[in-house]
Amino acid sequence: MCLGIPGRIVEVHDDRGLLMGLVDFGGVRREVCLAYLAGTVQPGDYAIVHVGFAISKVDEAEAHRTFEALRELSQLEELDWMREVAERSLATGGNAQ
Repeated sequence: MCLGIPGRIVEVHDDRGLLMGLVDFGGVRREVCLAYLAGTVQPGDYAIVHVGFAISKVDEAEAHRTFEALRELSQLEELDWMREVAERSLATGGNAQ
């Protein structure tokens, strides 16, 4: 199963010619490659991230719908981590610090 998780882009920077960014996933921040979305994203935007790569830009409403769906899916025991990310993201409005 492949799963892309929405995250809010906190910062954008160049790393030896590769567009990278810090992305917030409900309070968990990770370095993500933004090269596929170069020229289309900036801090404050949301993107779907899969295995460390931002693969598409989404609006905030779509990100929240995805968090809701993840929370519903997380009723399965093996997906507890997903529930935690979804609930933190929804509680902070996607703006966890």
